[in-house]
Amino acid sequence: MARRRSTLLALGGVTAGLLVGAPLAPAAADPVPDRQPLAVGTGGAVATVDPDATRVGLEVLAEGGNAADAAVAAAAALGVTEPYSAGIGGGGYFVYYDAASRTVSTIDGRETAPLAMGADAFLDERRDPLPFQEAVQSGLAVGTPGTPLTWVRALEQFGTLSLGEALDGGTRLADEGFVVDQTFHDQTADNQEKFARFAASADLFLPGGAPPEVGSVFRNPDLARTYDLLAADGVEELYAGDLGADVVRTAQDPTEAPGAGPVRAGLLTEEDLARYDAPLREPTRVDYRGLEVYGMAPSSSGGSTVGEALGILDLSRLSSLPEVPALHRYLEASALAFADRNAYVGDPAYTQVPLAQLLSPGFAAERACAIDPDHALAKPVPAGDPDGEYGPCPAEDAATQDGGTEGPNTTHLTVGDAAGNIASYTLTIEQTGGSGITVPGRGFLLNNELTDFTFAPSDVTVPEPNLPAPGKRPRSSMSPTIVLRDGEPVLALGSPGGSTIITTVLQTLVNRVDGHMDLAEAIAAPRASQRNTASVEAEPAFIDAHGEQLTALGHTFTATAEIGAATGIEYLPGGLLLAAAEPERRGGGSAGVVHEVAGDLNAPGALAPELGADG
Repeated sequence: MARRRSTLLALGGVTAGLLVGAPLAPAAADPVPDRQPLAVGTGGAVATVDPDATRVGLEVLAEGGNAADAAVAAAAALGVTEPYSAGIGGGGYFVYYDAASRTVSTIDGRETAPLAMGADAFLDERRDPLPFQEAVQSGLAVGTPGTPLTWVRALEQFGTLSLGEALDGGTRLADEGFVVDQTFHDQTADNQEKFARFAASADLFLPGGAPPEVGSVFRNPDLARTYDLLAADGVEELYAGDLGADVVRTAQDPTEAPGAGPVRAGLLTEEDLARYDAPLREPTRVDYRGLEVYGMAPSSSGGSTVGEALGILDLSRLSSLPEVPALHRYLEASALAFADRNAYVGDPAYTQVPLAQLLSPGFAAERACAIDPDHALAKPVPAGDPDGEYGPCPAEDAATQDGGTEGPNTTHLTVGDAAGNIASYTLTIEQTGGSGITVPGRGFLLNNELTDFTFAPSDVTVPEPNLPAPGKRPRSSMSPTIVLRDGEPVLALGSPGGSTIITTVLQTLVNRVDGHMDLAEAIAAPRASQRNTASVEAEPAFIDAHGEQLTALGHTFTATAEIGAATGIEYLPGGLLLAAAEPERRGGGSAGVVHEVAGDLNAPGALAPELGADG
């Protein structure tokens, strides 16, 4: 292990001296920028899925910007280099720790349904749910974008830069171009049929009718001009200007390529854009092993579900258990929390979410009593009753199935600055490539977030909290998370991955706090995702390592190539910052610090100091 760390540190520490003034796009023949999964140093840290975005964020920190400034700058860069995962046509959740006030705040930048959308929007003429991909690739799936207003709100509330200053790195990147890597090429190829359906998308992402080659330079001058427009005139251009009119026109009548076939029209209007808000919300909070874990409240189900599962696990001494019994409890706690998520969590403006009870120690204890240490529960498990009156294990009710279908894409970035401010920001356009619809002449894709709604209730006699409704935010699993100890910053993390975001964040936290791993190891470890389904979705390495023993306890497994693509930062003793990203998933992520430290960090506990007291 020590040798691995030394190699990663040698590659992963990116100093400001290497970054400032570096060209934003190598020549076409130059190699694809390295993706470094670990960096340790001072002056601030950034971790994203992309080396260009990480570099842009580090440039902002090196020039005196804070974590909010760097997070917006890195997000704008991801809109260029990760356009199939995020961009100004989508939305997300921004969680922020302000070191001066020692408080955590959140911005809800989730997309909203058009005012014309009703509960039956995704049903066909026979009242059957639309085929999922037909719904995705349509204007009907497009919600009101929230990302631009999220950026402005973050800068106004927490930052020091103007929107134009924060957009500068992304604008230059779009104008000058970036080197296409294997991940970008493969994602384009996987979505070639979808992009080919829409003329503007085919023109932008399929030059010459094919995905751009690895090593070529991809430029997006339309997006550079759009960023320039937002920098000059503000986000009012989207919510009340010509840019917004183009978005509405495109959603209502997507321009199909010749011979592509009809596409369902959208319901988005200029009134929907004008009414949009990205409100500040109180974060969720649970205490775990003496740590304060903050997350995103509904309309996200991330904070409530991660928090409930941690509350259940807090009653077990995981760090003292062998690995398989600890993993068994992790899987069971996740299934129980997902049952309650599906039954109770939706947009709080439309659904009375019993959030305080879902996160209460009493409810956690009642749910934990259902776990048999020697055998897995039959899945799906029923939802609990978060009524505030808790005692012995309750009688079983009807099981709750997973509601809605979330895309596996999205992206997450994590930033910490030298003052201790932290941004944990998950943003998305939903499926890889979103709806597939590019706004002509504007250089960005529109989201398909409204397919996160439950198309039809599985049981008409049971209330469904996630049906479409006018102005409603679809339930999300995005789980940007910040962890404090006695009000001081400890770590932050998040991940893409649809509903597996919740289990990725939960498992990574358990790995770090209870599993004696450093943050980089906790992120890299093989993953399994139990979302209250009959079979556990797991990576092959997890099944190889633990499948036989967990199967003996009653778990069954379905293999999937990879789950999530996390990034995180941790504040180490001595003023050091650790930035961590994936070493392999989604082609590997990119971690960097402003000033790389020299010296040996391989001493026991150097990168993994004890965090919490086991319960």
